[in-house]
Amino acid sequence: MGRALLIDPLVSFDLIGEADLNRCLVEWGHQMGPLNRPLQYGGGAHGLRHNGELVAVTSWSTLIRENCAGMNYLPRDTTTELSRVCAIRPDLCRVALRMWREFALPSIRDARGHEWAVSYQDAHLHSGDLYRFDGWVKLGAFRSGGHDPRTGRRGRTGFVWGWHPDKVERLRRSKVAARAATESKPEESENG
Repeated sequence: MGRALLIDPLVSFDLIGEADLNRCLVEWGHQMGPLNRPLQYGGGAHGLRHNGELVAVTSWSTLIRENCAGMNYLPRDTTTELSRVCAIRPDLCRVALRMWREFALPSIRDARGHEWAVSYQDAHLHSGDLYRFDGWVKLGAFRSGGHDPRTGRRGRTGFVWGWHPDKVERLRRSKVAARAATESKPEESENG
């Protein structure tokens, strides 16, 4: 039997403070910039470290509105928003997302009684593969109104991705969302 080495871990995933989160979001060029919602009002942040240096960050927040994108089954009191995922290199976002889902989210769920985790995704900036390849399901679409106060851009189209620990519930909601999206599309006439 070998002897244990007394060295720092090569990789770790731990709670981080708001200052570290926002520093990384700015330095790494996150499209939405720093998180301006105080974490003490229902949120937190985690960091993936390699040799002690942050290489990816995640943050979770309480929903701002009473429910997620008008979906009544996703109320503020039972839904966690994954509000930021960012990394020094894009391929590390997938690692950070999986670490957050597997290790941070269960603790959040146990402490707060939240069933769903959701993340809003700008359809013009992202393909959705980050969430899709991690087992998240598309729950709906939204169009933000007005202008984005951070960038001045006109409202954009986006998607809501969701994670529920029960795969059957995830798939059920995904099918409901897909059916609703199909039914809401205007029919094309034969004349185009």
